[in-house]
Amino acid sequence: MPKGFKAAKKAAIEALCSGNYQHEARSAIEVKNLLATGEVSAEFVADLLRQSRGSDHSSSPHHRASSIDVHVVYSRGWYIKFYFIDPDTFFISVHQ
Repeated sequence: MPKGFKAAKKAAIEALCSGNYQHEARSAIEVKNLLATGEVSAEFVADLLRQSRGSDHSSSPHHRASSIDVHVVYSRGWYIKFYFIDPDTFFISVHQ
């Protein structure tokens, strides 16, 4: 699993560009995950991540599985939340 901001950013961008990602099922998906609803593209999210810096990033353990790091990037007014379970990348939230 990618550790740290640079590795997580790189892996998430690669997943978005290759189309190899999934969405975590959740309530209010229509406002919390605009990537899942198709309101924003994977390329748009990848560009947001490319422009993000380490100071835009935080991480914490997943609430259901503490061994999984959940990454949060808040950049340019956008909130992007994702995690990795090998070999997949899961996006929880993408919204303003």
